[in-house]
Amino acid sequence: RHSSHPDYYKMGNHIPGVRIDGMNILAVKEGMRFVKEHCGSGNGPMYVEMMTYRYHGHSMSDPGTTYRNREEIAMTRSTRDPLEFVKKTLMEAGFAEADEIKSIEKRIRKEIQAETKKAKEYPDVELSDMFDYVYADEMAGRKQEKQDFIRMPDYAKSVRK
Repeated sequence: RHSSHPDYYKMGNHIPGVRIDGMNILAVKEGMRFVKEHCGSGNGPMYVEMMTYRYHGHSMSDPGTTYRNREEIAMTRSTRDPLEFVKKTLMEAGFAEADEIKSIEKRIRKEIQAETKKAKEYPDVELSDMFDYVYADEMAGRKQEKQDFIRMPDYAKSVRK
């Protein structure tokens, strides 16, 4: 990617931008509050660059370790993990105790497992219904017109009206 600005949030030239530490929920909240206030006051758009870190590769064919080493990933996880940051901040501020956070995490894991099990019990969606309720108008009861033909990667599974 070539640009006169190596920082993505500056690439708008005449459109202002901000860079936010996307690994810090407090920075995200305050940064987006600022952006909302700026844009909502009639000052026009604003670019937002969220600085985050992927612990895994992009896909099965990209393990994420060809362009960075495991030590870097482990170091980032141990020093900048957003969930650990929130837990640590809550405990340091005296808003929660470690055992209280553990019990909340257990409850959430149980909820996720129960909801996952429930979702897996639903029958598979018919291929012809795959594109229903894609648009907001459909949710409001106004049906969108379906395309006559939707090409799937496996041509034999393409959808025809």
